[in-house]
Amino acid sequence: MKTYLIVGGTSGIGLETTKLLSQNNRVVVLSRENKNLDGLSYVEFHSADVVKSVDELPQIDGSIDGLVYCPGTINLKPLKSLKIEDFQNDFEINLLGAVKVINKYFNNLKSAGKSSIVLFSTVAVQTGMQYHASIASAKGAVEGLTRTLAAEFAPNIRVNCIAPSITNTPLAEKLLNNEAKLKASEDRHPLKRIGDAKEIAETVAFLLSDSASFITGQIIKVDGGISSVKTL
Repeated sequence: MKTYLIVGGTSGIGLETTKLLSQNNRVVVLSRENKNLDGLSYVEFHSADVVKSVDELPQIDGSIDGLVYCPGTINLKPLKSLKIEDFQNDFEINLLGAVKVINKYFNNLKSAGKSSIVLFSTVAVQTGMQYHASIASAKGAVEGLTRTLAAEFAPNIRVNCIAPSITNTPLAEKLLNNEAKLKASEDRHPLKRIGDAKEIAETVAFLLSDSASFITGQIIKVDGGISSVKTL
């Protein structure tokens, strides 16, 4: 039985990943609140806030075969409406939180012999989208971190990143809270729908698995084709 650490594993993509991996593995979940985990076997919960000091993150015994960092933000405003505090908050949660967690549990990952880290970006980093200045900047830093750590941690720890388009999760609820918004989001994608948290979780599970053992330093786009395909 392998051990996976999922930060933000109680909601959205993180929760679906927890459900998927806990079927046959030990899953350690770090999140601010213990919710949505009832009935899941092999799940160990620790209350943690990645914005706070790394010293407040719990100790985890034993090796960690995979780490998934799910916390994120969606802060869409024109540049003139963004404050410096908005940029700082997005960097704190999306980038610096990941750095804290990876540093904290690096020895656990190393002791596994072969392990994997999965981070999250957004389609808006490599496809310019209006009102994404703050979040795209933070997630762009995550992509840079992904490639740097993939080189630094090779050959024993693989590091990859998933860049989804808008996905049906609580985080995106305000962008999808009526039929008009949902239809507009669907129509922007060549596949004419938005992402589903379960299918993103399947991509996470693949990147953690031995089937992806020759994949590292990659930004995997799971975005319905919006970043690379234009349909008439």
